[in-house]
Amino acid sequence: MPQPHLPIVAIVGRPNVGKSRLFNRYAGERRALVEDRPGITRDRITAEVVVGGRRILLVDTAGLAPDPESPLETAVQAQAEMAVAQADAILFVVDARAGLLPEDEQIARTLRRSDKPLALAVNKVDRVDYAGRTSEFHRLGLSPMDEISAEHGMGCFDVLEALVAAIPPTLDAEPVRDDPRVVRIALVGRPNVGKSSLTNRLLGEERVVVSDEPGTTRDRIEVALEKGGAAYVLMDTAGIRRPGRRDRPAERGSALMSVLSLERADVALLVVDASEGLTDQDAHVAAEIRERGCAVVVIANKWDLVSAGEQGSDAKAVLDQITHGLRFLPDVQIVPLSAKTGARVARVFPAVEAAARAGQRRISTADLNRWLQHVVASNAPAASRGSGGSSRPVRFLYMTQTDVRPPTFLFFCSNPGAVQDAYRRYLENKLREAFDFSGTPIRIRLRARGDRDDSSRPSTPPSDGAERGRGRQRRGSRKRAQR
Repeated sequence: MPQPHLPIVAIVGRPNVGKSRLFNRYAGERRALVEDRPGITRDRITAEVVVGGRRILLVDTAGLAPDPESPLETAVQAQAEMAVAQADAILFVVDARAGLLPEDEQIARTLRRSDKPLALAVNKVDRVDYAGRTSEFHRLGLSPMDEISAEHGMGCFDVLEALVAAIPPTLDAEPVRDDPRVVRIALVGRPNVGKSSLTNRLLGEERVVVSDEPGTTRDRIEVALEKGGAAYVLMDTAGIRRPGRRDRPAERGSALMSVLSLERADVALLVVDASEGLTDQDAHVAAEIRERGCAVVVIANKWDLVSAGEQGSDAKAVLDQITHGLRFLPDVQIVPLSAKTGARVARVFPAVEAAARAGQRRISTADLNRWLQHVVASNAPAASRGSGGSSRPVRFLYMTQTDVRPPTFLFFCSNPGAVQDAYRRYLENKLREAFDFSGTPIRIRLRARGDRDDSSRPSTPPSDGAERGRGRQRRGSRKRAQR
């Protein structure tokens, strides 16, 4: 299925002029990191927005620096320039507080050579003493030129609406963002394990900045692609560090964005460094995936650095160590590969498809209850103790599936609080064995017939209003008892 082309508007400018703050203003959410330090945005960030009744794809870019100094800065500039080349219109942002700088003039000369619609936004005019500086930007020879304040919203949408109106209407198309046939894949893991290299290898192009410097990717990058007739969206994310090691605002924001990507993903690719083996931090990221209910495939990257050993003993030891460390992710598929050489990368998408199907799998109520009768008859739950010391068997009445992503099952029984953790694990293992839920978490909820909540473990915390209501009931019962 070909991806329709949405009109693309790229926000460009030198570093630290407020591009990411303006992008967040347009997107209506904090998609790009904002920090008062140049160079925070390193990759393109995109968002679909509606402007003047037209849907467009807005792209936030890293700052265009005319003379990048380091190899990493050079790679960042290549990404920004690629975004400009692919754009249908360009919003050039400059800084009124700093005034017109030679870098602005050099960027403007480059942009004037393009025949694409172009608008100039003079940002940070929220103070009267800065507003007078805008006249000097007429020297750039760009029009229209508008004064804006990304921080307070002044003039932001006027300049964008005028720019979008200049885009030929033939570029409009309906988006496929919510198409259920599109599998959303989040690449997650600790920093510097090769997530961006794998993203580029899967895409077949240098779409994401790759550097030996850890933490190069700080934002969430989304790219659509097709493979074997199936449609995917790849979401490359910043590495997730331990909470105690997130000592900079940018790193804390990056970790949050990685978690938000897991919320939106159908499948997570957990990328680990096979040459180092599974670390505690890898297990922490895996726990985040499980907590979010996301299906998962484990990628053992840098497999080219793993010695085959005698009869493959070293390779087997690495796989065994990863499997043991992730034993709380039952039946997860591990794909050893090398993003650098491309070896075994072809195995990724079949594994993703299998995990996505498992996460979306629904089982009929009739099949579930036939299964329930069999597993309970094979291994009955332990009896519960009554108030007088007598034993009462826990009876399972019936069950149903209530949700997918992750598959969630509701069991009705006589005494949910008496069902032990070991029996919950038994039910989960038997569900996986019977219905093939490999690679996806399973949620099991227990409920007494007629009750609205699992008496042993609420699936969600009680609301403040519900908690206050229960508090009033308890206080009323104590007063009645005292009377």
